Amino acid sequence: MEPITPSAYDTTSKGNLKPVVLAIACFVFIGMFLYYFYAPPGYKIGPQQPIPFSHQLHAGVKEIQCRFCHPYVDYSIHPGIPPVEKCLYCHNYIIPKHPEILKEHEYFNTASPTPWVKVNYLAEHVVFNHQRHIRNEIECQECHGEVEKKDRLQGVSFQMGFCVECHRKKKANIDCWLACHN
Repeated sequence: MEPITPSAYDTTSKGNLKPVVLAIACFVFIGMFLYYFYAPPGYKIGPQQPIPFSHQLHAGVKEIQCRFCHPYVDYSIHPGIPPVEKCLYCHNYIIPKHPEILKEHEYFNTASPTPWVKVNYLAEHVVFNHQRHIRNEIECQECHGEVEKKDRLQGVSFQMGFCVECHRKKKANIDCWLACHN
């Protein structure tokens, strides 16, 4: 009988490495398959809103300008979610008896704002005014994406790197105090 040497238990040899790598690859593949197979159908299309609103229909097909529904963007730091009255400006006459439009009427009749779910995020300490971008004729789509092609918005998390990268591409001011933090 041969004595057992420490090399008999050596797990670093190439012969044992292949099954370990193969097992890890299998786990990664199975994990990815399960993630994509069982992901909810709408997980990449943004949060569900209390009333289904299609930017594709309104901004795309009907070609309603962004500022019609978001009028405060020209002069306020809060471009605003449209008030229920703005929706009813059209929908008092266009499909007024549709079940989803009737929900809007209920919000109006009870003097309650529509509880829209926020989509775009900006850090709390940031005060952003769109006026400079509007004056420089920066299109809404450059930051917000092609909303006119989407039913539900996925949203954007606006972080400083996003803005700085765009400013560099456009050769815009990147001086902290002159450009943004004033």
